[in-house]
Amino acid sequence: MPPVFRFAPSPNGYLHLGHALSALLDSEMARAAGGRFLLRIEDIDGKRCRPEYEAAIYEDLRWLGIAWEEPVRRQSDHLDDYRAAIAKLSGMGLLYPSFESRSEIAALVAERETHGNWPRDPDGAPLYPGTSKHLAPAERARRMVNEPYALRLDMEAAVARAGALQWDETGGGPNGEAGEVVAGPRAWGDVVLARRETPTSYHLSVVIDDAAQGVSHVVRGQDLFWATSVHRLLQALLGLPMPAYHHHRLLRDADGRKLSKSTQSTALRDLRAAGMTPRDIRGIIGLD
Repeated sequence: MPPVFRFAPSPNGYLHLGHALSALLDSEMARAAGGRFLLRIEDIDGKRCRPEYEAAIYEDLRWLGIAWEEPVRRQSDHLDDYRAAIAKLSGMGLLYPSFESRSEIAALVAERETHGNWPRDPDGAPLYPGTSKHLAPAERARRMVNEPYALRLDMEAAVARAGALQWDETGGGPNGEAGEVVAGPRAWGDVVLARRETPTSYHLSVVIDDAAQGVSHVVRGQDLFWATSVHRLLQALLGLPMPAYHHHRLLRDADGRKLSKSTQSTALRDLRAAGMTPRDIRGIIGLD
């Protein structure tokens, strides 16, 4: 079977130079390996994802000279797949609902930090500080009827069930990690895998999608390097295959921040409108 690569953007903004690096590197690695190249639209965020952004993704990628197989997988078409995975993890006793709002969680973290530093995940976000894990089953069921909630993975129980994990890294982590990398999912605490209004999260949907599409090689930025620990844990729990991973360098702005839609980094469509060519883009991102 030929290797399978994929590029999986979210239609919550316009693609920028960082996306161009990832998409071009991904498609060229697929071509060099004699493999297939897939496009996936990660549109589970119904509040931020828009049809015009999705249309712009196709336009920008075609302009860069990237081709992909049809049909394109859209996450919003496969919510039942994620619900089935949630049901499986719940049946293992590995999920619990938490009911605190984001502001309530922030207040709990602030309270705990009056007694010292509260632990944070590799992205810098504080670990879940609440006590919902210890609610009685009847109390959980009663509150889930009418209250918003997030379904969290009981990390200690999940790690105990899955055992030691690692992944094969052909790119590199932030500190040069490569080869066989030991996964450390505990660093993320009890991560959210779904919410009442959304039956999945990035962590859950990405492993379900990769398995469903037969993805053998995941190429993405170093900002997701340590998130791979959570993905390996979910793959082990759900009996899914492990792809090879290749995390590439990030492009950063003049202030040293990674390029981001949320900070309105220069969009490919704006560069194209200014007269730049795909060859110019390749030179800017260091693929010339």
